[in-house]
Amino acid sequence: MPANKNALIRYKTIDNCLRNRYRRWTLEDLVEACSDALYDMEGIKKGVSVRTVQGDIQMMRSDKLGYNAPIEVYDHKYYRYAEEGYSIMDMPMSQNDYDVMQEAVDMLRQLEDFEQFSEMADVVSRLQDKLAITRNNRKPIIHFDSVPNLKGIRLLNPLYNYIAHKQTLRIMYQSFNATKPAEYIICPYLLKEFRNRWFLFCSKADNLLLFNLALDRIRSVEPVDVPFRENPDFDPEHFFDDVIGVSKNIKTTPRCIKFWASPNQSKYIKTKPMHRSQRLISENEDGSCIFRIDVVINVEMYSVFMTYGPGVKIIYPRIAVKYMKDKLKEALELYDKENNLS
Repeated sequence: MPANKNALIRYKTIDNCLRNRYRRWTLEDLVEACSDALYDMEGIKKGVSVRTVQGDIQMMRSDKLGYNAPIEVYDHKYYRYAEEGYSIMDMPMSQNDYDVMQEAVDMLRQLEDFEQFSEMADVVSRLQDKLAITRNNRKPIIHFDSVPNLKGIRLLNPLYNYIAHKQTLRIMYQSFNATKPAEYIICPYLLKEFRNRWFLFCSKADNLLLFNLALDRIRSVEPVDVPFRENPDFDPEHFFDDVIGVSKNIKTTPRCIKFWASPNQSKYIKTKPMHRSQRLISENEDGSCIFRIDVVINVEMYSVFMTYGPGVKIIYPRIAVKYMKDKLKEALELYDKENNLS
């Protein structure tokens, strides 16, 4: 792992600590905070030395990185920012910084026409928007959906590196229904996001049983000296071609799902398909339509249909029709109850 990256993690951690004026921070407290941050974000267990953090503080105080942070020691023991509200993250971007970033964005924009880089378009737009805000001090034009302080998000980077290095892991995982965590020895393959929640796709090291783990339910991760095994039946590039969400077994095959949509919902579904396989079967005189998708039947598929309320009705297959009827009946009974649930 590059030392510069670890140093930036320490600088940001120290910055977060010193911004919190409701606590008195000793040097030992800062060392512990930096050690915890490196473990959470990079899986580094050896911790940080007092000398390293002292050097970090001196670097933040200096102008070598442009911080010039007003870090002071008071009562001969505690550290804080002399200027309340100061943060190294609020540093203004210099003209040189802006020019370099603008050149980088311009270079990335030249790749947008290539299909291989099509997914970079939203990233480039975000960078362009940030640069314009910095230069013109204007409000953002583009807003992307995000969930701040998302639980488990700190595991993304260490898991990414473990996957890249084909490292077998011991994971302690506690599902919503479990009273205590369970241990899994797994071979990690893929990180996938669905509706602002991240999942790790992996196989058990002993039998290659494929499953996924929600990152917000993972309690601990550590490498183990067990041979890494690829799953020959798992193709991360095409595994999700026939699925909505993340729930799917390797041997599960897609089903033809036919559904009716009201005139108003049909207009929306035509412009924003439920799935890439969506096809229009027929259109009625009143504007309502019959559509078809070919996907694996799972709970995420049903949840998507539920969001359309009375504007959409599954008409095939019967197993999906029955599931929707039962769930809607349960919902109706819940609303019909006279019990005061407030």
